[in-house]
Amino acid sequence: GTYWTVIFFFFKQKTAYEMQRGLVGSEMCIRDRYQRRVHGDYWFIGYPIRMKKTFDKVSERISFPDEEVKILEYWKKIKAFETQLKLTEGKKEYTFYDGPPFATGTPHYGNLLAGTVKDICTRYASQNGFHVKRRFGWDCHGLPIEYEIDKTLNIHSPLEHEKFGIKNYNNECRKIVMRYSGLWRDIVGRFGRWIDFDNDYKTMDLTFMETVWYLFKQIYEKGLVYRSSRVMPFSTACGTVLSNFEAHSNYKEDVPDPSLIISFPLVNKPEVKLLAWTTTPWTLPSNLALCVHPDFEYIQFEEPKTKELYIIGKPHIQEVKKELKIPKDAEIKILETYKGKDMVGWEYIPLFDYYSNMREKGCFRVINAEFVTADTGTGIVHTAPGFGEDDFNACCKAGIIRPDAPPCPVNENGIFTDPVSDYKGKYIKDADPIIKEDLKKKKRLIASSSIKHSYPFCWRSETPLIYKAVQAWFIKVTAIKDQMLANNLKSRWVPSNIQEKRFHNWLQDARDWCFSRNRYWGNPIPIWVSDDYEEIVVVGSIKELQELTGAKEPITDLHRDYIDHLTIPSKKGKGLLHRVPEVFDCWFESGSMPFSQSHYPFGVTEEEFKNIYPADFIAEGLDQTRGWFYTLLVISTAIKNSHCFKNLIVHGLILAKDGKKMSKHLHNYTDPVELANKTGADAIRLYMINSPVVRADSLKFVDAGVEGVVRDVLLPWYNAFRFLIQNITRWEMLTGKQFVYDETVKEKMLLPEANVMDRWITASNQNLIRFIKVEMENYRLYTVVPRLLEFLEQLTNWYVRLNRSRLKGVTSAEDWYVALNILFDVLLNTNIMMCCYTPFTSEMFYQNMKKGIPEKSHYYAESIHFLTIPEFNAKLIDEEIEKRVRQMQGVINLGRLVRDKKNLPVKQPLSLLSVITKDTKMLQSVKELEKYVTEELNILSVEYKENQGDYAKFNVSPNFKVIGERLGKQVIKPLKPAIEKMTPEQIKEYVTNKQITLEGHTLLEGEIVIEPVFLEKYSNDKDLGCASNLDGCIMLSIKITEELNKIRIARELASHIQKARKEGGVNIEDAVEIYYAAEGADIKAIIEANKSVIRQVVKVPLIELKHMPKHAIVLFKDQYEATVGTNGPQRISYLICQSHLVLDNEALAKKYKLKPAVFHKILKNMLAMPYSDAKKALESGSITITADGVTVVLEKGKEVYPTIEEYLAAKKAQMLILIKLIIQPVSYTHL
Repeated sequence: GTYWTVIFFFFKQKTAYEMQRGLVGSEMCIRDRYQRRVHGDYWFIGYPIRMKKTFDKVSERISFPDEEVKILEYWKKIKAFETQLKLTEGKKEYTFYDGPPFATGTPHYGNLLAGTVKDICTRYASQNGFHVKRRFGWDCHGLPIEYEIDKTLNIHSPLEHEKFGIKNYNNECRKIVMRYSGLWRDIVGRFGRWIDFDNDYKTMDLTFMETVWYLFKQIYEKGLVYRSSRVMPFSTACGTVLSNFEAHSNYKEDVPDPSLIISFPLVNKPEVKLLAWTTTPWTLPSNLALCVHPDFEYIQFEEPKTKELYIIGKPHIQEVKKELKIPKDAEIKILETYKGKDMVGWEYIPLFDYYSNMREKGCFRVINAEFVTADTGTGIVHTAPGFGEDDFNACCKAGIIRPDAPPCPVNENGIFTDPVSDYKGKYIKDADPIIKEDLKKKKRLIASSSIKHSYPFCWRSETPLIYKAVQAWFIKVTAIKDQMLANNLKSRWVPSNIQEKRFHNWLQDARDWCFSRNRYWGNPIPIWVSDDYEEIVVVGSIKELQELTGAKEPITDLHRDYIDHLTIPSKKGKGLLHRVPEVFDCWFESGSMPFSQSHYPFGVTEEEFKNIYPADFIAEGLDQTRGWFYTLLVISTAIKNSHCFKNLIVHGLILAKDGKKMSKHLHNYTDPVELANKTGADAIRLYMINSPVVRADSLKFVDAGVEGVVRDVLLPWYNAFRFLIQNITRWEMLTGKQFVYDETVKEKMLLPEANVMDRWITASNQNLIRFIKVEMENYRLYTVVPRLLEFLEQLTNWYVRLNRSRLKGVTSAEDWYVALNILFDVLLNTNIMMCCYTPFTSEMFYQNMKKGIPEKSHYYAESIHFLTIPEFNAKLIDEEIEKRVRQMQGVINLGRLVRDKKNLPVKQPLSLLSVITKDTKMLQSVKELEKYVTEELNILSVEYKENQGDYAKFNVSPNFKVIGERLGKQVIKPLKPAIEKMTPEQIKEYVTNKQITLEGHTLLEGEIVIEPVFLEKYSNDKDLGCASNLDGCIMLSIKITEELNKIRIARELASHIQKARKEGGVNIEDAVEIYYAAEGADIKAIIEANKSVIRQVVKVPLIELKHMPKHAIVLFKDQYEATVGTNGPQRISYLICQSHLVLDNEALAKKYKLKPAVFHKILKNMLAMPYSDAKKALESGSITITADGVTVVLEKGKEVYPTIEEYLAAKKAQMLILIKLIIQPVSYTHL
């Protein structure tokens, strides 16, 4: 019932072998190959072709980027993401919040990392029976957009903004806000993330903005909003205040600044001068006081050279000597000593006269402040309350300024204003050298140098921030701090230390949040006030705004250019109330997204909202600890006194390979799309999530690391998949059956007679499924990914490697089928578990594998991403067999280690391996698996010994660094002898339990270093190779004898033949015969002595060339050369020939009196039969052939033989019988 055809080709011999592998299309498979020399070098070849097979051919080489593009096309064709959402409709909702990025640039590796983490968890949830909506979000307001417009329009000040017009300005912002959204869609999609761009949310949408207003009104009505003057981080480049967490997000190291020491003569003793230190000369014109610490000791001393009298903090004497260039050995004469609290009220002569009128209010005096430190400067701090938070608080406390009106002669762009007339119109940093020169002229500059220190920069403009007093709006975070601390504990953070330490500490020190910004393109703060700010109305909806303002036209936009003209009549007789000019900090908007994306409460009922709040999962980078994570918690606590997410993965930051921030300007990284087109997106995804970033640490991104993933993970995985498909195809070809995956085969692993490696890989696979389910439920990607990759390594480098012969069908037909099914099952389950992490590669494998899966199976779907994560079968989990194989692997790895150290290739056989351990169970385990040990290590024999103490001992020592960090250095001294004297039983306890208690201290994993060391008697023996681990020791006899060399040569010859078969296009399933001719007696003897060794590899016998039939079809020929003993190199030539039936000419001639012409035609017809068919037909005992009307019956073992080997064996047997008859006395009658 199988349809066959024959395709014939006619070409030169040299072309034949090049074309053989390319002749057969993806829907065909070779069964037999026939070649006949027609004339000279020309050959006539016929290929019987079966026109259909189950699986597509898997090419030897793979381009992962090309395959990913095909998968993207396939997903697009079947609308994969939309289909997955449709298939899960009606299932329990799993809520995911996407933190909104700005679309003013293209995605970088940080965005792609966050997207990958989100994609993994949402895919996993979807494949675990949840309905997972995934809406993309866009942050549309704020500095990133405005800064771009300011650069484009060359706008530098608020006056220029007003002149250009808010409406025009906002229109320009609208034009660019989604400029790169198309690229985002393409790039995010290219990296395999499934996210809904069509149903996205934007912070500039009317519905989103209205919810923000509603939330703000709720917060205001709870008494949590106020207006005040405060010193805040300020960006002069952007002309706006920043929040404290924004200022903390972009500190730069080694920023140069001037370092000046200034003198302040006392009014009543002008010859005595207070010395203060500053790194901001531009703040000196605003100096109003000097601060000293009340508890510090201050001294008056005489400068040795100038005899000037100075007052400084006593701890700073050495530092001041250095700045004043006083020799180290110079003696300093201390004249008087004071306590800081006794200096309060001392008056000094100001540097400038700009604020001289404020002396009567208490300015230009010494005041006390506890923020003064003893580690830098002079111990006396110059205080300008308009430019320092500590300065502002100290001056307010001293009563020398009003909190709502601190002197601040600098505008939004960092330009000096009145009353600082000498520097008016100059940028503050440009004024530094001028101020310095003026102070020098006034003889107030005592010392001048420079300093490099850490300093905050604007996260958008990359310019230095200043601290500046501003009138702003605040949320009283301090009033809800306790609730925030409690709500923080209701979520699960991964890793937890970020929640418990970093974020907790940030909350403990939380300050009131300045949420207002003096900008234009943003969500306007919905506060309408009277001119004196005594009457305030807060609007919470569009409807309310319409009613309060009496607006005649429908309000369709809430941006400033649409609502700033609207006024509200005063209810207190104060005329018209106008909206305050500020807009919301865009962090307020992103923090409100759990509510605003759903247009709460206008577009969703409270009951509906409960189903999506709090979110099941969010993920962002470590930098959001003081950003999005913080604002989410502030708003959710203020609105509902709850947490707004249940699970959070915090990932680290991705840096360039030099450890610096990735920068397009510095060209210090490869464009993500460019790298994806080179290595594939899956490789990049896997590289990122199998790195320290999933533990919230940093990753120095190196392209070679991605290439390593391709080489070490994806290619071995692909090769295992290719190996499976190749051998299933071969199984189909040889059995004539169609392969259908039978998932019940793995149930046979419960039987005691099941193959041990099949049982092991099945148990490991089921255990992996169990592990992943537990760990993914806890969002621990940092444990899941390494375990998945470890299993892939076990599958490709151990299971497939150790079972190649079974998977190629060398054992029984039944065992072959079981092995193929087990590998298919394990690969299928692994693909499904990997598909969240490597969506492209898993899909590529699955689309071919599903051709062998019954359509009614729960494993069958249009896409692998529509399948559910498999359930583990607890009965199949066998941790004991996993342990046994792990111990066997340990022995093999130790053996490999010895070979590497001694530079002994695996192809060189060794005589003896000694496995030494006290663990008798381990010895038994290795003994049962000895076959794999000897094959992998190329060992002739293995011995087992229990007396480990006679061969090696353990060196045990404390890990001082780790113990000291956890328990303190003081415990190391009493612990050291206890650790070093640990008994073998204690060592075993520590290794097993990963902890032990010594001297009252519990020591954890990694805090004790255990090193097995061989006794010198064995480690110094040149004929032994020794290695050990915590399980035991091994010794290899590494002495190379002549006999071992001969075995090596035999195995090298076998390997050479196998490579030649592959290069010649002779597939492993092709029936062949190999003939050889040895050009030396030594090498011939080696072949004869090791025929079984060679046959085990090449699967067919080596036959001397003299026995090759004249009509044999040569497929390939080659030579091998080896040096045997001292006789120099000897050569062997071999020919690989097409298998055919062998005719016994003499027997045929005796049975039938045939004419030569008929005889040749019978031979020709016999050879023309497909070999597999002829061989199968011969199993009945004979075949019948007709030529020129003559029919002959060729009987197996008489006139015809299936192989040349059987023919020669029969002839040899006949010869032995004849010899026996000749040499033994027998009766003539019998003869």
